Amino acid sequence: MPQSLARVVLHVVFSTKNRVPFLKDPELHVRLHAYIAGVLQNIGCEPILINGVEDHVHILCNLSRTVTIASLVEEAKKSPSKWMKEQGAAFSDFYWQGGYGAFSVSQSNVEQVRAYITAQEGHHRKVSFQDEFRALCRKHGVEIDERYVWD
Repeated sequence: MPQSLARVVLHVVFSTKNRVPFLKDPELHVRLHAYIAGVLQNIGCEPILINGVEDHVHILCNLSRTVTIASLVEEAKKSPSKWMKEQGAAFSDFYWQGGYGAFSVSQSNVEQVRAYITAQEGHHRKVSFQDEFRALCRKHGVEIDERYVWD
């Protein structure tokens, strides 16, 4: 085949370092999510939806066939982190956690995951980030070592 084709949909999740609630302002959410979307577009990873709450972000996107998951996450964190620090003195200590979760999404489940990510605010009135992340890992068969997953 002379052409390389791929459709790999990812659900990526990462939090602020130590889950500090830097992302409380709804307007800041919108601007940060738009910034992350632009970063993903620049590396050829089409964003489907970006949403989150005060201490973490969910990204649903298409993985470019020329980009690794690690480089996608690196880009989604690096430049937006610098951008956040430029938003004022209150964000001078802004950092993302070192790790992340990346989960494959079948095309038939994209709408279900989109609905889940859209409903983050309501979801987190009842469930902490840690419990949510544990549940995502269980659902996807990913074993975690609690000594190393939280920072």
